[in-house]
Amino acid sequence: MTDTRRWWALGAIALATFMTYLDNNVVNVALPTIQRDLGLSISGLEWIVSGYILVFAGLMLVGGRLADLFGGRRIFLIGLGVFTLASLAAGLSGDGTTLIATRALQGVGAALLTPTALALLTSTFPDPRERGTAVGLWSAVGALALALGPLTGGFISERWDWGWIYLINVPIGILTLGLGLWAIRPAPRDRARRGLDLPGLATSSLALFALTYGLIEGEGAGWTSPEILGAFGLALASALAFVVTETRSREPMIDLSLFRSRVFSGGTLSMGLWAFGVFGIYFFTALYLQNALGFSPVEAGASFVPMALLMAVTAALAPRISGALGTARTVAGGLLLMAAAIFGISFVGEGGSFGDLLPWFLLYGLGGGLLVPLTTAILGTLPEARAGVASGVLNVSREIFGLLGITVLGAILNARQTSNAADGAGPLPAFLSAYQFTLVLAAAIVLVGVPISLFSLRTARRTAGRTAVRENAGERPAVPAA
Repeated sequence: MTDTRRWWALGAIALATFMTYLDNNVVNVALPTIQRDLGLSISGLEWIVSGYILVFAGLMLVGGRLADLFGGRRIFLIGLGVFTLASLAAGLSGDGTTLIATRALQGVGAALLTPTALALLTSTFPDPRERGTAVGLWSAVGALALALGPLTGGFISERWDWGWIYLINVPIGILTLGLGLWAIRPAPRDRARRGLDLPGLATSSLALFALTYGLIEGEGAGWTSPEILGAFGLALASALAFVVTETRSREPMIDLSLFRSRVFSGGTLSMGLWAFGVFGIYFFTALYLQNALGFSPVEAGASFVPMALLMAVTAALAPRISGALGTARTVAGGLLLMAAAIFGISFVGEGGSFGDLLPWFLLYGLGGGLLVPLTTAILGTLPEARAGVASGVLNVSREIFGLLGITVLGAILNARQTSNAADGAGPLPAFLSAYQFTLVLAAAIVLVGVPISLFSLRTARRTAGRTAVRENAGERPAVPAA
């Protein structure tokens, strides 16, 4: 492949990654507009976001296995095609059920795209120095999507129809598909040709769906109703069946022996708590800014930009900070700052302004960026042969905890809001009080990660420092920073 073709391939992979990352947060600011147009409840809005994450998390490891069997390029392009078509259908949706279903289909496409992206970069850039540059540019695109997502969603929902937050993916997807067909060369397949572990896929997916259903629909159906108790029982039984299946499988979807490592298990939990806070707070604060403070969609989206940009800048500096202070202190400090910021936001109240929120948003972005070295440090403590499996587990854990951040906090907010309304509070005071209570609880949950990080990651300091030095020399990091 010529040098020009190689860098065009990077462009195709980066554009596809940009689309999937953008889709994680572009919808949040548009949720109030979607709620009004489609007449949805809070639980309906949760399904719009959670349906995507649920399928994405449940099928991500399957996407990696399919790439092993049929080739990374082929699965990447198929995932891109599925994601683009699903975006078209989502943008044209006229009711909540159709929108939720098409969002789930987007999750299928994203699950095929994400595991193959870094593998394609590795085969496209065999030179370590070039590969380091390529991965750095690719990670920067992911950070840019995080910054632009809320602003883009706000601008489109205010100036155009909300459906365009999905329809804009269609021309980008077509362009990326054509560019990928021309520029990306097939990567070597895994000669072991591992199976798909269908029992593991079935039991894990059923557990996730049943848990999500119970948390989202519990308030409406009643927490002690047979429907909800049955959902939680099914989730527990499926989770236990998944553990049994994985311990007996010759080719498990998730290698449970990884969790015997204190660094890996503690680091995974720390990353999960980070995702719990990021996904949950983005979702509900977007509603708060517009429903309680009266921000327009554009103003609400723009409010998140300073936070995201500071997070991206901090993420670029975090490997050096981790090398100096150690991963344990860096990650614990990041979670502490995030918890303090969430707690501070809870005191702003109904009469707040962007100026009141900005210091807390910046503190939140600063804390969130400090967790970037976590994955590299964790994988640096494991044998190189297990890095691929471990990175897949970490990515799935991040998405699952993000899903829980939305559904658990949503269940608490809904229950609290209903209780406030029963006590005679109006719609806005009932929501605001419930939102503030939920923030305090979320801050406490994120704060749990501080002692966990200090205990479990204390041996990762030297590894993190060595890894940061290797990355600065142009070697490939184990997983993308974004």
